[in-house]
Amino acid sequence: MLTRDSSLTIVERIRRDPRFAKGVLTEAATIFLGGEPEVARLMLRDIVNGTLGFEVLSELTGIPAKSLHRMLSSRGNPAMDNLAAIFEAITGHLKVEMEARARKAA
Repeated sequence: MLTRDSSLTIVERIRRDPRFAKGVLTEAATIFLGGEPEVARLMLRDIVNGTLGFEVLSELTGIPAKSLHRMLSSRGNPAMDNLAAIFEAITGHLKVEMEARARKAA
């Protein structure tokens, strides 16, 4: 029986489908803001692997690629300024504008 890592399937789809990549980015931001940073970091890692890659991300952010790999791992803990730089580089690459809005409590 042949099994496949779902992350590989997602990365391939991100490479082929810019709309899907943008959707995954939006979902990663929503999940992060919703309190699940571990999942969001892994989604960002897939986006980076499927789009600009860690070397280009390193050039755009000024953060060493090895540090970016650690930050976007399941145990990563990027500082907010590093995370903002990562989002800025990815959104610029994908030509996406993101806007955060606070929701009123129900």
